[in-house]
Amino acid sequence: MISIVIPTYNEKDNILPLLSRIKEALPGIPHEIIFVDDSTDNTPQVITDAAATDSRVVLHHRDTEKGLATAVVKGFTLAKGDYVAVMDADLQHPPEVLLDMYAAMKANADMAIPSRFIPGGSDGGLNLYRKFVSGTARYIGKILLPCLRKVSDPTSGLFMIKRELLKDASLNPIGWKIMIEVLAMCQVKNVLETPYVFHDREAGESKLSTKVTIQYLKQVFHLMKAAANRGRGMKIIRWSPEKLAEKKKAATDNS
Repeated sequence: MISIVIPTYNEKDNILPLLSRIKEALPGIPHEIIFVDDSTDNTPQVITDAAATDSRVVLHHRDTEKGLATAVVKGFTLAKGDYVAVMDADLQHPPEVLLDMYAAMKANADMAIPSRFIPGGSDGGLNLYRKFVSGTARYIGKILLPCLRKVSDPTSGLFMIKRELLKDASLNPIGWKIMIEVLAMCQVKNVLETPYVFHDREAGESKLSTKVTIQYLKQVFHLMKAAANRGRGMKIIRWSPEKLAEKKKAATDNS
């Protein structure tokens, strides 16, 4: 089973389209959808209504704690699947890539990472300013953290991992970039990258801010000490769009 962890903050207009597309993306594949919600609008009610008619939908609402990365870590503790996926609620991470990641995990990857920066991928959903900020953050991370250097898209926050690798990891994330925490602190040896196209936000507002940038820098400097030697032996495999299509078909045929 796949556990899909989705942190939410005021995403009420995206919840139902997101759920619909997840269900279409995983035909016949057992899954649960775990929302860890910090919203101040009626997002929790939308999720509660959806859960009333679909037992695969789970809501954990937090009133006293905020932050994307800590929300994801909470979701890890609630997950029951063999594989745990993390994605945003804003549909910039297209739900259809869940099947891509599942195919990668069935090919015995420890972690599947969709990438905007390998053939077949694109970051076209970002404006020039956000491309600059994202690119700067990515290269700072690669310079300072050995575990990120071979990964083409380590800061997107979209990934799937074997749940067993999360059990004994000491995850203490700061801010928003949960994927770099997972790469740094979990015993990930085999990463499989698949191409994907980053999409425009369909509703709601971006959460990017100066505060988020500062939190990212604090997180990177913290991980420099905590994970100085991690990732040096990490193996990276990258699938072409053609290889991905072949493996997806095999994954669905055998599900």
